Amino acid sequence: MADRRRIWLTGASSGIGAQMAEELLNSGARLALTARTLAPLKALSDRYPGQVLLVPGDLTDSVQVREIGKRIVQAWGALDTVILNAGTCEYVDAQQFDAALVERVVRTNLLASSYCLESALPLLRAGQRPHLVGVVSSVTYWPLPRAGAYGASKAGLRYLLESLRIDLAQENIDVTLVSPGFVDTPLTEHNDFPMPMRWPAQKAAQHICQRLEKRPLEIAFPAPFIVILRLLANLPKRLQLALGKRLARTSDGKPS
Repeated sequence: MADRRRIWLTGASSGIGAQMAEELLNSGARLALTARTLAPLKALSDRYPGQVLLVPGDLTDSVQVREIGKRIVQAWGALDTVILNAGTCEYVDAQQFDAALVERVVRTNLLASSYCLESALPLLRAGQRPHLVGVVSSVTYWPLPRAGAYGASKAGLRYLLESLRIDLAQENIDVTLVSPGFVDTPLTEHNDFPMPMRWPAQKAAQHICQRLEKRPLEIAFPAPFIVILRLLANLPKRLQLALGKRLARTSDGKPS
């Protein structure tokens, strides 16, 4: 039997989001797709007629997000699953610290997700077996050099969703966190440092979609990478600092 869930997927134009859209549409699900870039969403709509609701927009604009919510209400009346996948990454230069950079990353990764939650939760309450999914990051297990803005925003999103999980349990709304390691996406292709155990976006999307049906508390991958990060997170703080300093760059941009 085809999967007829009504799913709102953000960040659907590229990377893991685009690949997840393919997986979910192939299963028969109906997807409301959001991204700032319309063309990739329109291409999916053309390939999967009748399954796609185009709701493009800038999720950092709360007014636009409310309008997206209204369009979903008008089209479907409810949602069964919400996947908060949209995100960005910029790296901090401690020698020339830029608060505006932090603001941009937090606005996209945390505040935009909260705008989506405001619109999504009433729709989930009207849905069937409601499921809230948020893509956080494995970087929240152990701090990495230059990742302060990204890690802080994703750690904030993790806490927000884990807190909501407790509050929403009485309403039978399940909450799953997704914590990827390094994945080949337009964001990571600009990274100028080693990315161990990196996965293709398609493999990551398949891994996530295969596990969502069981509604786990968290989907973290790849497993060996996650184990290593969690072990590092349990080391004494002085030892964590020493290891982190070995990964940090000097003023000439080279590893120290």
